Amino acid sequence: MPKNRLEAFSDGIFAFAATLLILNLAVSGHPLGEQLLGIWPSYAAYAVSFITIGIIWTNHHMVMHQLAHVDRFFLMVNVLFLMFIAFIPFPTRLLALNLQSEGAQAAAITYGITLTTTAVLFNVLWRYAAHDRRLLRHDAEQKVVDGIGRSYLLGPVMYLSATLIALLSPIASATAYLAIGAFYVLESSIFGRRP
Repeated sequence: MPKNRLEAFSDGIFAFAATLLILNLAVSGHPLGEQLLGIWPSYAAYAVSFITIGIIWTNHHMVMHQLAHVDRFFLMVNVLFLMFIAFIPFPTRLLALNLQSEGAQAAAITYGITLTTTAVLFNVLWRYAAHDRRLLRHDAEQKVVDGIGRSYLLGPVMYLSATLIALLSPIASATAYLAIGAFYVLESSIFGRRP
């Protein structure tokens, strides 16, 4: 099957999820200045989630670039993967609204479970496509294929670790999610510059 419809659908879901994040930012009451300062967890959650969705979109684009075609199994896993992408705004809102309350632990764990599952599904997508070069372009460089596989292995481990940190400290867990985003921005920039 050609992959162009899959790419268009996927890009639409990524754009939709990233756009929904802005709805988590809201103020009510006065004075407005205090309200704007008081919702700092919403700004932070928005930034972390937007960057995270952007990183995932970039990596998804890289995977699509390596593929010659897709099959039904790949399409179905991609649908599950996109379901979690579209879900990201919900735990983002939970984290933003509860980071400074008694619900912080549950919110940080929900956020982490969502991102861990997303990372696992992304690995399933890539490993299925790359196994025996099943769906890869004939000219896909093995060095690049191996590098992508190594890079994606870290995601589930890092997100699961950040999720478990929430059992001790939701703030530390949220900080870990920020650090993971920063790591992938740097890693993608460095990896993307290699010839």
